[in-house]
Amino acid sequence: MKILVTGTAGFIGYHLAKRLIERGDDVVGLDSINDYYDPTVKYGRLVETGIDKGKLEYNKLIASDTVDNYRFIQLNLEDKQNIDALFADQQFDKVCNLAAQAGVRYSLINPQAYIDSNIIGFVNILEACRHHDIKHLAYASSSSVYGLNESMPFSTRDNVDHPVSLYAASKKSNELMAHTYSHLFGLPTTGLRFFTVYGPWGRPDMALFLFTKAILEDKPIDVFNHGKMRRDFTYVDDIVEGVVRVIDNPPQGNPDWTGAAPDPSCSKAPYKVYNIGNSNQVELMDFIEAIEKALGKQAQKNMMPIQPGDVPATWADVSDLVEDLDYQPDTSIQEGVERFIAWYKEFYNIN
Repeated sequence: MKILVTGTAGFIGYHLAKRLIERGDDVVGLDSINDYYDPTVKYGRLVETGIDKGKLEYNKLIASDTVDNYRFIQLNLEDKQNIDALFADQQFDKVCNLAAQAGVRYSLINPQAYIDSNIIGFVNILEACRHHDIKHLAYASSSSVYGLNESMPFSTRDNVDHPVSLYAASKKSNELMAHTYSHLFGLPTTGLRFFTVYGPWGRPDMALFLFTKAILEDKPIDVFNHGKMRRDFTYVDDIVEGVVRVIDNPPQGNPDWTGAAPDPSCSKAPYKVYNIGNSNQVELMDFIEAIEKALGKQAQKNMMPIQPGDVPATWADVSDLVEDLDYQPDTSIQEGVERFIAWYKEFYNIN
């Protein structure tokens, strides 16, 4: 297949592109390479997939490089004209949209970035898919959409009308927009609600990266909600396995769906939403302990109240993904943390 993966200089996008390239798909990767976090990590991911950094120009609107069955293009989702031109030129079979402005806390500081990338950029992708006969659009949503929901584990059949950050609201909007295009134009769409993804090449703004860096530098770590946070930490390889299975299986629509008792996870239209998580809650203090064990070093802990926009707990019900696509995450926290730390030390040349 010829597959467009957006966000391939990003964490999940890099791992997904690498997996699809290795299995022989013709992959086009797209990313704006913005400076939300250190672009050095983003360029490092691109180099790992064979892209020549020297052929890319940071902050240039369009630049590209091609290696074997992978072509990378530096481009903003908000650039409708060039997104349309890309779709017309490449004739993709399927699209996986992972590009987005990420981060719950940053959405309190720079809300416009989320409107530009996650709303305007996403509608540009939807329109391009609509007009270029795309067989399946899979896209990143987030566990953040569950917001104030306290029913555990989170189910895709739950109401998600009470987000607590603009980031979460933008992801909920993506699901609503996708359903509209599935309903009106028959575009098969699948939303992927990711649950706290971690692993090698992870994002520098996330807890595992921040904690590891601070502990190695003998600096205190900020432990929010006084350590009483619980997260469904999911190793990136398990996430990618789920995403690949989703890409390969476009939704067909549920003939038994009824508006009298609507199931939010599906529709009569070719539309589906899945949770992709480990389906196992981990206490934040246990996660920190796994990091300390892997580093052989204790953390200095600065206990803090919960931050605005954060939720105290997440936990994924992945039963639909297990039943439909035989999804079986199997990476333990200790194993996943150790792999991340091995990568971190290698990347930053730490003995």
